[in-house]
Amino acid sequence: MGRTPCAPTAGGGALGPVHGAGAVPPPKRGAPGGGGAAVPHGSPCPQWPYCRKRCSYCNFNKYVVPAVDEVAVRACLVREARTLLRLSQVQSLASPRTIAAVLEAVAGAAHLPAGTEVTLEANPGSAGTPRLAGFRAAGINRLSIGVQSLDDAELRLLGREHTAAEARAAVEAARGLFPGRTSIDLLFGLPGQSRGAWARGLEAALGLCDDHVSLYQLTLEQGTALAAQVWGGALPTPPQDLLADMYQTARAMLVAAGFRHYEVSNFARKGALSTHNLSYWRAEQYIGVGPGAHGRFVPRGEGGCSREARVQTPEPDAWMREVQSRGHGTRRRVVLSPLEQLEEVLALGLRTDEGVTHGRWGRFSPHLGLEAAFGAPGEAKDLQQQGWLILDGGGLRCTPEGLALLDALLPGLLCQLQRRRVLPAAPDGEPRPAEATGPPRRSPTGDGAGGEAAGGAGLVRGGE
Repeated sequence: MGRTPCAPTAGGGALGPVHGAGAVPPPKRGAPGGGGAAVPHGSPCPQWPYCRKRCSYCNFNKYVVPAVDEVAVRACLVREARTLLRLSQVQSLASPRTIAAVLEAVAGAAHLPAGTEVTLEANPGSAGTPRLAGFRAAGINRLSIGVQSLDDAELRLLGREHTAAEARAAVEAARGLFPGRTSIDLLFGLPGQSRGAWARGLEAALGLCDDHVSLYQLTLEQGTALAAQVWGGALPTPPQDLLADMYQTARAMLVAAGFRHYEVSNFARKGALSTHNLSYWRAEQYIGVGPGAHGRFVPRGEGGCSREARVQTPEPDAWMREVQSRGHGTRRRVVLSPLEQLEEVLALGLRTDEGVTHGRWGRFSPHLGLEAAFGAPGEAKDLQQQGWLILDGGGLRCTPEGLALLDALLPGLLCQLQRRRVLPAAPDGEPRPAEATGPPRRSPTGDGAGGEAAGGAGLVRGGE
């Protein structure tokens, strides 16, 4: 059965929140939030919207400006964090002082357990030793570095600001300050890249990296410089078979080096899994703070009882005006139906090697278990018989072979789920899928994997 491999993608620079990161761990239930949402077991994620340069593949909500009024942005991040208890994407171009101020604001409104993971995503060009030491002093305890490649020609093609030598120096400096807690991002599937070149680059990265590696297949996004070159015929498009080979080659090399392939895009050894990203994939709550940030949480502090999807105003100047006038810059908020919540639980959970456990599914679906939803004859049973899916006492999960095909497997599984009936959310706000009237409606299945996520740590992101 020919299926297109579901290699993890990094479209237009949307490398996703793939490593735990963040400025904030789970706030306590009922924590004050300046009139905003109290988020039980939620993960705040601050977002810094500015970059020094836009990479050729980047379609992030990023802005290149001559100068940034960091004092004003810092004040708005702090205010919105206190209001929403949610942070998203702060990059290492923000100063350690700004990082410290946001962390202090969160700590003042939420309970931060000892050992909370606080991750910063950094570009090699802004990750010198003095700066990294400042971030550590501010409270950062995990670093994710957007290396992307250790080949200078590939870095130029990607429009990256750093060189291979600078990337090596940044990783070495980070490992000295954050031993065992430094992750690197790598891209594959570049125009003109061969399987051999990718394998050699990964071998070099294995000689440099710490205990966490994130791999992304480059995707071409409308409006980016790289997409225009490829679609205009100036650069070749990598064949799908080659992309599949690159992904499987990387998986084999990393597993042989002692890494656990614990999520489609992520590999860790010595237990160095990303707490922050695991919380996304486990469908926990997260709050986004900053321009363009996304979140999923129950706004109990506002009297809410249903999980919402929220998006903050993307334009920095407009966002600051809104924060200054009303404490937050929420542009859109949508109450998620029980079915939409289950779709997210399924689509995100199956990205991991642990899959969707019975316990996690039961929190969202107390009356319709995994066996009832996927154990009967249908798409899921067919995928089990083909060796791509497992349903047992541990829950529902992909086999290693199925994990590489997840994008192709999900549509059928979502259709099977939609054939189930769903009850409205219970009065206590807990999702309660079961019996319902009317056909379930189709909806998006997540924030865009590689967008924000949930969880037990905050994401300070932006060093893609």
